[in-house]
Amino acid sequence: MPKTLASIKKSLDSNLGKRLMLKANGGRRKTIERSGILAETYPSVFVIELDQEENAFERVSYSYADVLTETVELIFFDDTTRGLALGQQ
Repeated sequence: MPKTLASIKKSLDSNLGKRLMLKANGGRRKTIERSGILAETYPSVFVIELDQEENAFERVSYSYADVLTETVELIFFDDTTRGLALGQQ
């Protein structure tokens, strides 16, 4: 797992356009799981376009600090459908 905000951003930049599974802390012991595509990265946040058939809204954004503090876990899927995790040990 990357240990700095810069290394997290660099890792996400290399995965632009790839499918992923997002697990986020929803508060009050809730975990939110969503799937989509990593659409864009900005200096402070990244944007995920969600699958429309599963979600009521189109896009969500999170900060790189959310990945660093493990509030958000991203699991990227490669072509053989095995997951590569970012944000977990």
